Amino acid sequence: QVQLVESGGGLVQAGGSLRLSCAASGRHFSSSAVGWFRQAPGKEREFIAYVNWSGRRTSYADSVKGRFTISRDNANNTVYLQMNSLKPEDTAVYYCAAAQGYYSSSPVWDDWGQGTQVTVSS
Repeated sequence: QVQLVESGGGLVQAGGSLRLSCAASGRHFSSSAVGWFRQAPGKEREFIAYVNWSGRRTSYADSVKGRFTISRDNANNTVYLQMNSLKPEDTAVYYCAAAQGYYSSSPVWDDWGQGTQVTVSS
């Protein structure tokens, strides 16, 4: 099991940047894939970005590709989400999740953080 705590959210103007952090504890973190998700009011939670255990493989939702970058520092048990060129539609609660296994080539997200609010003003 991995415990996750997100931080770095806040209020930013459109076009600005934020960097979210996902601090992890638990002995399985360095072998876990990590994903970022977000949920806006009245909407379902959506996938944003993925990084594999080594940091060498990443993937992004089309809505954030080219603007957001996921990375990880296994020495410090932290995953980051650098968000640039933010838009009002990026406003949501952002969550990180960890997966120790896969099913049909998709990560099984076992552990979740509590979320951090990102608000982008126009």
